[in-house]
Amino acid sequence: MEKKQERVVIFIDGSNFYHSTKKLKIVNKVNFQKLINELIGDRKLVKVFYYNAPLDISANPKIYWNQQKFFNVLRKIPKFKVIICKLRKTKRKGEIKYEVKGDDTHLVSDFVGEAYENFYDTAIIVSGDEDFISPIKRVKKLGKKIENAYFSLSSSYNLRNACDYSIKLNNIINKIID
Repeated sequence: MEKKQERVVIFIDGSNFYHSTKKLKIVNKVNFQKLINELIGDRKLVKVFYYNAPLDISANPKIYWNQQKFFNVLRKIPKFKVIICKLRKTKRKGEIKYEVKGDDTHLVSDFVGEAYENFYDTAIIVSGDEDFISPIKRVKKLGKKIENAYFSLSSSYNLRNACDYSIKLNNIINKIID
């Protein structure tokens, strides 16, 4: 009897990923198809979810449209789904701040939902955010394997420890950038 190929779903925390690549000065250089290929290896890709919010067009139309082009490039990757969240604009002490809202909730909903519907054997969470620990523990009770792909400067030790396996993206940067 032939062994069933392991099914993988990837969940990318877009804001976390962007800020990590910006600090490493590789923002806009990551080839997401290469990243996916490195993460799944010889396993079967079911789907990739990418969560982020559109930037404020009134703050900088050029940057807004560049981001929209980026989202469209991602949408052309097979099995890649871009989930658009909300951007909250607040003013504190005269300074305007922006915060992505709903991305963690959407990620957790898809992560848990896809597990309960048995769409994957292994989930790869691309983030350093330890807010995902509780749903990870819940999904592991279903017999699912969880991997964490992270950049060292934005990684939670507790998140890595909650997962079955961790992939330090810093070690594969040369394989995933153009």
